[in-house]
Amino acid sequence: MAAALAPVVSLRFKPQSAVRLLSAYAKTNPRNFPTSSQTRTVTLHFPQLYQPLTPPFIFFPVGAARPRRRCFCTAISGALSSGEAIEKPKPEFFGAETCEKVGEFRKRLRVVDIKGGPDEGLDRLGQTLAVKGWVRTLRVQSSVIFIEVNDGSCLSNMQCVMNSDADGYDQVESGSITTGASVSIQGTLVASQGSKQKVELNVLKIVTVGKSDPSFPIQKKRVSREFLRTKAHLRPRTNTFGAVARVRNALAYATHKFFQENGFVWISSPIITASDCEGAGEQFCVTTLIPSSREATDSTVDAIPKAKDGLIDWSQDFFGKPAFLTVSGQLNAETYATALSDVYTFGPTFRAENSNTSRHLAEFWMIEPELAFADLNDDMACATAYLQ
Repeated sequence: MAAALAPVVSLRFKPQSAVRLLSAYAKTNPRNFPTSSQTRTVTLHFPQLYQPLTPPFIFFPVGAARPRRRCFCTAISGALSSGEAIEKPKPEFFGAETCEKVGEFRKRLRVVDIKGGPDEGLDRLGQTLAVKGWVRTLRVQSSVIFIEVNDGSCLSNMQCVMNSDADGYDQVESGSITTGASVSIQGTLVASQGSKQKVELNVLKIVTVGKSDPSFPIQKKRVSREFLRTKAHLRPRTNTFGAVARVRNALAYATHKFFQENGFVWISSPIITASDCEGAGEQFCVTTLIPSSREATDSTVDAIPKAKDGLIDWSQDFFGKPAFLTVSGQLNAETYATALSDVYTFGPTFRAENSNTSRHLAEFWMIEPELAFADLNDDMACATAYLQ
């Protein structure tokens, strides 16, 4: 409590709000109680209250001796919403020269922060900025090096122009920085002389954060998705997979935002289940009875334990009975709807349908809202509002 209220601030609550104050006292040794120099006084303002509280209220600073006994007392009854008590401090901003802090927890400017505005970065001309990301392309000319850096925040790259007098120029010239390497670049934002972008970064200093192997497989040329399946750890760096990830992120955020703003409760339905919710598709079985991959080469189907009737002995399995990957969270949501009224599930589901078409996926995310005390018209209105 003391750490949250330091330094001294004034707390303002709405009428009929409630705050639980920590009243502490020593049972046997009065010296355990902190002196006036060790305490912090916090003034509480309760507008339109007929019985004002008597200040000061004493909170213990971090590191001070704690009394042996504590009790909580309710000062005023009511409801206090989170975020009403303490005004969130504004984040501090430091210059790129020190590269200390740009936001609350980020020590850099993202490319989307620079180029994502209506002016596409022209409002920041002349500023010294720090950009960190991965090298997409690198072109070395006679006395100038062009480096395109992407940090995943948007589809656009930041073009960085590096002259021979820049700090770290020898690293690029010697081949230490190649395509795929992660770098930290500081420079001045200037108007671009090219037609593909409005601004570019005139590099003052470049630092290698992580080197890249010369055989980095993803170059400027387009590669097929079949090839990217063999390089799963690198495919998020491509434009296609990066764009898909950002779109899915926006859709997931909009989904949760819609249902939360309309009073729904999100239910995290189990992924491993023993029930077949819809009974319309094949399920993926989850079992530990099949030997592991290392043992599979020397084992046969006979290694799977069987009961006296010749069927699989599921009692020796991990769950003691057949278990599957869920095909739907509907059953779980229905049970919660009978207690919480309006709920929804939003998570992965699995179907073992051997159909190689775009309409039959083995894994996909499904949205399943459940409304209590509703009819078909309410259901259609909810679906229409969500799509709109």
